[in-house]
Amino acid sequence: MRLDISAGLSLAVLLLAAGIAAAAPATTIKDAAGATFTGDAAAGEKTFRQCAACHKLEPGKHGIGPSLHGVAGRAAGSAAGYNASGQMKKSGLVWNDQNLADYLENPRKKVPGTKMTYAGLRKPQDRANVIAHIKKVGGAR
Repeated sequence: MRLDISAGLSLAVLLLAAGIAAAAPATTIKDAAGATFTGDAAAGEKTFRQCAACHKLEPGKHGIGPSLHGVAGRAAGSAAGYNASGQMKKSGLVWNDQNLADYLENPRKKVPGTKMTYAGLRKPQDRANVIAHIKKVGGAR
C-alpha cells in the first residue's frame, strides 16, 4: 500500500480552510491524593482571565510573564525572547500537563526562585481546565 502524503496534506489544508481545526490533545492531571481530573477548555477560558493579566497566548507576545503559546512540551525557561529566572532555566522541567498543574498549584514550591508571584490555583479542576484552554488556544506541541 502506497502512502500518499500530498492527499493527507490536501485534506488538512481543506479542513483548515473550512475552519475545522484539529482538537487540542486531552488534558488529564492528578491531584496530590491521586484523583484524576480532565480539563474542559471552555471552562478554562474564564479561569484563564486571571492569567491573562501577565501571560498572552499569542506566539512571541510576552507580558510580565512569557507567552504561553506552545508551552505544552516546551522546556521551562526557554520561551524565545523572554528572560526567565535562572531557577526556571535550571529546573529541568518540560511543561507536560502534570508539571503545569503542579506549578499552577503552587509556583514557588514547584520552582523556588521563580519570578511568578501568583499564589496558585488551589482547585485541581481549575488547573486542568486552564491547561486545556492554553493548549486549545495557544497551541500544543
